Amino acid sequence: MCRLHLQDKYQDKLTTADFLNIGSSAQHQHEPQTENKLAHTFLQRLLMLDYRARYIPVRDENSEMHDTNDNRNDNAETEESAFDALFNKNTVSGDLKRNTHVHPMDVQMAVFHCSDSFLRQFMVTKLSLCQYALPLLVPNPFTKEIECPLWTFRQIRKTWKSTNDSNIVTSQSMPIYKAETPMVSFFRLGSVSSSKSQLMSNLINQRHSTFFHRHCPGSSKTCLLMDGVVEIAWYCPAGKPNDIFTDCVAFCNLHGDAIAKEIQRDRLIEKASVNVILLPSLGKGDKSMAIVQELFKSSKPLICLLTEEDSVATEIKKGKYKMGLRDRNQSDVSEELKRIIRNNLSRPCCSFKLEDMAEYSGFRVDEDDEDCQVGKTNALQITDLLKEMELSKIKEEFLPCQGRMWHDWCQKNKDLYRLQGNLEMERSKIEHEMMQIRHHQHQVAFTELMQMFITSLRSLGEKEKSYFLKWVGILLDDLSSDELSDLHHKYDEKWSKVLALKKKHDKSEQLKMRQMELEKISEKLQAATFGFEHILREMGQIYEAHASVARQSKGESEVTVSYLPELAAELMISGHPMELMDGDAAHVPLMWINGVLDEVINKLGDQRVFVLSILGIQSTGKSTMLNAMFGLQFAVSAGRCTRGAFMQLVKVTEEMKDDFRFDYVLVIDTEGLRALELAGKATVHHDNELATFVIGLGNMTLINIFGENPAEMQDIIQIAVQAFMRMKKVNLSPSCVFVHQNVGDIMAGEKNMEGKRRLQDKLDEMTQLAAKEEDSNAECFSDVIAFDIQRDVKYFSQLWEGSPPMAPPNPCYSENVQELRKTILSKTSRSFGMTLSQFKSRIQDLWNALLTENFVFSFKNTLEIAVYRKLEIQYGKWIWALRSAMLTIENQLHNRIENGKLHMVERHYLVEEMRKTREEVDKSMEKYFDEDRDKEMLIQWRGRFQTKMCEFYDELVKGAKRKIEEVIQQRDARKKLDDKKTQYENKLFQKSKELASKLKDKAKDEKQLENEFNTLWGVWVAELTNDTPSIMDINILDDVTCILGEMGYELSLVHDRKSCGMYREICTLGSYLNYAIVSKHQDLFNDDQHSRDAQRKPNNDQLKKNNVWGAFKSFLGFKSPENKTIGQIGPSNILTYTDQELIRAFTNDVDKQSQMIIETKPIEKMGYNDSYMQEIATHVKESVKEFESKIRKYAFKKEFTIDLSLHVCELAGSKLADSHSKFRSNNDALTYLEQKRPQYNKIFKRYCKGSSSAAVLGELICNTLKESIVQAVYDQTAIDLAGEMQLSHPPFSGNRSNMENHILISLAEKENFDKFMTYIHNPRKHFEKFIREGVEKYMLTERSKVLALIEGNITAKEQRVSHALHTATKTVKNRNGDTNMWLKELSSALKDELKFVENHFSDFCDITDFDFLEEEVRKDLANRIIEINRSLSNVSLLAMKQFRERPGEILIKHFCDCCWVQCPFCKAICTNTMKGHKPKDHNVPFHRSKGIKGMHFRNTVEFSIDFCTTSVASNGRFYPSHESEDKYLWKEYRKAGPRFADWSITPDLSELPYWKWFVCRFQEDLERYYDLKFQGRGEIPIEWRKFTKQQAIESLK
Repeated sequence: MCRLHLQDKYQDKLTTADFLNIGSSAQHQHEPQTENKLAHTFLQRLLMLDYRARYIPVRDENSEMHDTNDNRNDNAETEESAFDALFNKNTVSGDLKRNTHVHPMDVQMAVFHCSDSFLRQFMVTKLSLCQYALPLLVPNPFTKEIECPLWTFRQIRKTWKSTNDSNIVTSQSMPIYKAETPMVSFFRLGSVSSSKSQLMSNLINQRHSTFFHRHCPGSSKTCLLMDGVVEIAWYCPAGKPNDIFTDCVAFCNLHGDAIAKEIQRDRLIEKASVNVILLPSLGKGDKSMAIVQELFKSSKPLICLLTEEDSVATEIKKGKYKMGLRDRNQSDVSEELKRIIRNNLSRPCCSFKLEDMAEYSGFRVDEDDEDCQVGKTNALQITDLLKEMELSKIKEEFLPCQGRMWHDWCQKNKDLYRLQGNLEMERSKIEHEMMQIRHHQHQVAFTELMQMFITSLRSLGEKEKSYFLKWVGILLDDLSSDELSDLHHKYDEKWSKVLALKKKHDKSEQLKMRQMELEKISEKLQAATFGFEHILREMGQIYEAHASVARQSKGESEVTVSYLPELAAELMISGHPMELMDGDAAHVPLMWINGVLDEVINKLGDQRVFVLSILGIQSTGKSTMLNAMFGLQFAVSAGRCTRGAFMQLVKVTEEMKDDFRFDYVLVIDTEGLRALELAGKATVHHDNELATFVIGLGNMTLINIFGENPAEMQDIIQIAVQAFMRMKKVNLSPSCVFVHQNVGDIMAGEKNMEGKRRLQDKLDEMTQLAAKEEDSNAECFSDVIAFDIQRDVKYFSQLWEGSPPMAPPNPCYSENVQELRKTILSKTSRSFGMTLSQFKSRIQDLWNALLTENFVFSFKNTLEIAVYRKLEIQYGKWIWALRSAMLTIENQLHNRIENGKLHMVERHYLVEEMRKTREEVDKSMEKYFDEDRDKEMLIQWRGRFQTKMCEFYDELVKGAKRKIEEVIQQRDARKKLDDKKTQYENKLFQKSKELASKLKDKAKDEKQLENEFNTLWGVWVAELTNDTPSIMDINILDDVTCILGEMGYELSLVHDRKSCGMYREICTLGSYLNYAIVSKHQDLFNDDQHSRDAQRKPNNDQLKKNNVWGAFKSFLGFKSPENKTIGQIGPSNILTYTDQELIRAFTNDVDKQSQMIIETKPIEKMGYNDSYMQEIATHVKESVKEFESKIRKYAFKKEFTIDLSLHVCELAGSKLADSHSKFRSNNDALTYLEQKRPQYNKIFKRYCKGSSSAAVLGELICNTLKESIVQAVYDQTAIDLAGEMQLSHPPFSGNRSNMENHILISLAEKENFDKFMTYIHNPRKHFEKFIREGVEKYMLTERSKVLALIEGNITAKEQRVSHALHTATKTVKNRNGDTNMWLKELSSALKDELKFVENHFSDFCDITDFDFLEEEVRKDLANRIIEINRSLSNVSLLAMKQFRERPGEILIKHFCDCCWVQCPFCKAICTNTMKGHKPKDHNVPFHRSKGIKGMHFRNTVEFSIDFCTTSVASNGRFYPSHESEDKYLWKEYRKAGPRFADWSITPDLSELPYWKWFVCRFQEDLERYYDLKFQGRGEIPIEWRKFTKQQAIESLK
């Protein structure tokens, strides 16, 4: 134990978890090992079915070879003779004596003693597969008890073919513990020269040492742990003439001297059918003879093998034989022994059963362990329920949720993706039926069996639970094995007959009948197959049913069975395979899989996994290979072929995590392609679906090819190539390795190369075939996937070394498995794999796409979308960092310009100022792309986002430079005015000073001073502005009215349109019928044209409605021109749906163009001019004419042009008014001087009271600083507030999609239809309004935060001024400067912070005490700061006009500079954050009902209510425009034209209830708005009306 480093493991047992992992010990298991690694290497080799696990070469710890002649001189003379050298024992090195290695069977038994019961079972099962003898009775070296490890045999299954006397062959397959067979026992009495174990091995299998013996490699004399061990092996016949025995026979071998092992010997003799004893030469009175004598008396056959005699086999009395062994040919001995045993077994004899051994009181049975008994008891309760039932009825009775109901649900779920007719009605009907099935499942769930099973899982301890699960599997197999075996026999017989008929090309009724019989047996097989996986499947269906019902009834509490996925997750973590795809229903239970994986994530964390999947023809050894490679537990017997797909986790050990970038390998085993169970109904579609699913899930897929059948090779290659091609099209890039199993002569290099060349040719050929089907231009396989024929193709030897059932696994197969494992792990070391949450998303994406008929068209990578959205949010933070930094720099430069310190700005200066922020953003970007957990997915966008960031940065710098240059131009343009203002102020200052000196004696009479100042102020201002005209206020709408009158429109009509206010809604109207008239070019009665434009005749109701509407129009001022109005001919005769859309788009376009015209006007420099309105009105009129000339079939009434002009001019008016107000404030001398009145009144009073020049100058400085501080605080607060809202205000703390959700919530809460229509038809306008309103609301509701920002900025500016004052005083005193220098220094220190121009102050040359001046300024400034704080102490006191750039406008620029393209079907907005995004496909997470946009059925008034995502899954067609005569399949919508081609719309059933609620809530409004009806094919499904407003809002969250 010590030499094997197992001394601590007898108490703290080894477990399966210690070995079933990706560890370093598995990497080098075929190399010589040191003794301390022997145990691990033995188990690892056994795991890979390498029977050479017993023959591990041992490397000395010191890695040195002992040389017995190290200290001798080879040439030295010696007297030693050859005899002494060869035969003198004293010449043997003492080192070599000591260097005896550990006996291989000691390694096996040491591991056995130090393993827990589950590892023992695993080990013994693998030994059995290796055709080795198994320990049946084991003396414990520590307690001396004899253990009977019955538990270790429970999972061993043997298959054989018996031949009776009539030469009829019967197949049998059963768990070995159930087998009742003859048993031949071997033991020796005393010490014998012949090897008993070798003799037994030759008897059973001459090519393989079933029993380890002295002549096996690695054997030595010192075997410590085998003494007293009884081993057992079974001979299983193949049903052939050369079988040694005609039935299964057990052979037991008692190791050691049987004289001393009385308990084992007696038990074996009792249970044996034939006893075989090896005897040395014995005396008559020898103790051994007493034992022999007893055996002679027994009626059981006895064979005595005399090791010291050379006689042939002789029957000395009936049933008693003797045979000499000395100097005899081993083959002859074996043949004689076989003959004797065969003859005796042909007579009636007692049978042996493993469980019989456990009945003996002298043995300690491992199954008597308390935990094992508890597990068994609980499992028996379950199987006891089933014993009396017919096997095929069990699932129907006890697992009802997964039977017909589940299959029906799956079919209906698939039908949802293949809708016909009225799509939404049909969909609602199917969904209702699916929910009914869920309700039924909910009612019948938790049968007695399931209650027992789940209760046991929840209540048992860890070890008890492990035993329980094993027992359930064992007992269920026991229950079904016999009947399944019979059914398989019948199936084979029928299948053979069907094949025979097919070979004869017989198409008679007989063939059909045989095929029907085959189908019935197949159904019975499916019904009778009942195992552990079916119970887990039932758990999944119970969970899905409860979750669905709970989700439907929102009022109820959370899912009451949420513990079920947790139980399954625990099983998965502990190493149990978990069903991923239900093979019977060919469906993935997404809700259950998501629940289980969520719980796995909860328990393990969101670990990284490398997903390895496998694909191949059925029964080609896929599961066997995976089990051998990783020690997994996938079902491998022919009777239990894998159905569907299973997944199992394999942990990467801590020591290996440095070599890999993931924590687990997740292995997916799949059902075979062309599965026999699907014979007669299997389709290529099913195989393609399965291949696409498993290849899409895997980071790597093993493509398993078996044998060299060209047809089978072509099938698997074609299916795999097509699946890989699909992956390429949807931007998934798995890798693959081809495994070619069961290839003969794989060592021949030339043949190997030839095989690879043929495979490459076949892959290229299949690629070209698949390319045609998948619409691809790939010409060779390497165009589809990165593939190296030299490295990515592995040839495997056949699994068995000989013919089963007695053949051991081929050692070359094990080496191939090891090599493949190394190849896989070497490839995985470069992969990040994926997180469990990503794997969960991938399952959902792949399966949802597979449910449709076009995988590539339908695949939506939700994980990629989520990662991209997260990147967009991060991108928003990066550009905000740059934007806010640039805004701060703009504020600084603005101050510098106003202070006269900056006359031009260079680009390199802005770049240098932004350098630090840019570097920080670049570092943040680099870190995000390099270190984020999704970095391997982010890499595809890295270059694009870096380019976009550079473009944004360049545009930001360019825009800032342009703005700064405009400010410089504005300053230069008003320089003359500013100089004049300075003159005015200087004169006013002098006059105030002079007046004060005259009135000094009246300083105490405040009222008189006020009157005097007011009287003279008016005189002074009039005198100063005598030659300067005043700038007047403007009234834009009055100007527009006059302009429209001058353009030829009746003023009364213009006034009527203005007063009714309808012009304000012109851009969002649902119908423009009342604005249109029939064009002279339009022939109303041309049948051909009428037909071609798909117009419909008005019915009586419509005509009545139109008459009423005509009267209403007259009341509103619409006059009837000579041409007929639309109302007179029926509303839809002229304006089609497409026309309405075109008009709406036209009005919005004119609106945008007009706003752009206004933005080019220099209003803040030059002021308002009515020619601007003239230009806009003219632009509107000409645009309308141009639009009419293109459409020709209808024209607009005057009202349309007037309303559009009024609408556009009113929108432009607010911007014009703001700009003109700023112009007036800056340029009107009277206005400017009036603003200065309080300031000079104060100076006047100060002088009257005798204040010093320093005090007055301080007053003036503080007056100027107050204005500047207020402005600076506003400007900085705007930036800070915009940043703060992005952090703390939910609508603004994400990307635009997040904001859109909040907009939709807001719209639902207000239930204002008009606002909905603005959002739908003019989303940008609504977004901008929402942002502005959001800022205003935030400022009111979050007052404390806003005020804290303001106070912080005020304090910051006060500190800057304080520091500047100190700096100016210090500098002037050091340089003996004057007041002008002091002012200049102060201005210089504040140049970036505040507007402060020193030349505004004169006549203060008498000031010499600058400390006093500084003190006066500080004192006065403190009062001004108090005033500022008071004026800004309430958010409601804030003047929004004061902001140079309002927070709302900053946020609009930040959020609205993105893609605004709308879905051509439902008007959903592309959610991409960037304009001109790449890939260029527009997409949205959720589309809407097309009726929201006004889409309807041609020639009817019926809305089309289908969602785009439902339509594209259907076989329906649509017209791309109302005038089009060409129909397009919804599935091929991209072919309908450019506006459709750039949209990615994938079939998706996860629609928002929000839009269903909207349609129901505003049904009447929508009908009025679009003049259509929700009737006929547009009838609203009843299910839609069940959604409440709250549910609609919740669906957005």
